Amino acid sequence: MAALDTTQLLTELEPVVEENLNRHLGTADEWMPHEYVPWSLGRDFADLGGDPWEVAQSQLSPIARTALEVNLLTEDNLPSYHREIDRAFGRDSAWGTWVNRWTAEEGRHAFCIRDYLLVTRGVDPVELERARMETMETGYEALDKSLLNVCAYVSFQELATRISHRNTGRYTEEPIAEKLLSRVAKDENLHMIFYRNIVTAALQLAPSQTMRAITEEVVDFQMPGSVIPGFSRKAVQMAKAGIYDLRIHHDDIVTPLLRQWGVWELEGLDEDGEKAREELAAAVSALDGEATRFVERRAEAEAKRAARQSS
Repeated sequence: MAALDTTQLLTELEPVVEENLNRHLGTADEWMPHEYVPWSLGRDFADLGGDPWEVAQSQLSPIARTALEVNLLTEDNLPSYHREIDRAFGRDSAWGTWVNRWTAEEGRHAFCIRDYLLVTRGVDPVELERARMETMETGYEALDKSLLNVCAYVSFQELATRISHRNTGRYTEEPIAEKLLSRVAKDENLHMIFYRNIVTAALQLAPSQTMRAITEEVVDFQMPGSVIPGFSRKAVQMAKAGIYDLRIHHDDIVTPLLRQWGVWELEGLDEDGEKAREELAAAVSALDGEATRFVERRAEAEAKRAARQSS
């Protein structure tokens, strides 16, 4: 079977997009970001005669501050994500309606997380703003990913973002932050379901093309926040804290989606599709091995640290 071009894919998948758009609109709850921010804790900063930020004002641990900064800066880059989704999906029919709805829902995530952090003085506002500027000036580029690659990537990415927000909320041990991030994570989960369902339909429509796209996105996956200043260092800190690590990525993101899509049982693949599935199996196995080694090294480091503290 000849590969379908972008126009054909957009046309053939449009009824599925419309169905899932309507499902999403019927499922998504309206919520107000301002209701999740403890405004009574706010006060002026130095330029308005108040107090400048000091680390002692934050109730968050250093790792919690790092995780919240990473999550917020990731959400801040929405204009870049909108540009890439708009390029891939276009502005016509249900595809375009979804692009705008998704963008509107994503926009409130950064608003409420930033408001929370500024009102509670959770992080240094000057450093946060400088990092925001640098992140958005760098932007995010999907490097002309195909339609199917974009759909596969955002399925993994939305689920990963959901997990990161939920785990960050728990890690803060601060009830308001946990409630806020749980609410944001619920949005991310609904977005993941939308994209996941599009990939499910694509596997039936163009199994080999879609299998290749899934494989490429598993092999080359990077979080959209990788453009954040100091991201590698911060990601390591979050991984060591168990907020988001290779084990979580394998067990809670990659494996569930591949199982949901039925990639291991899928029939009708051509030669390249079968080759892509073999590459996917190898990549998932390698990820599992890396995750195991990381967890073992983390446990060893924690044991050594505990031994030093008790001696």
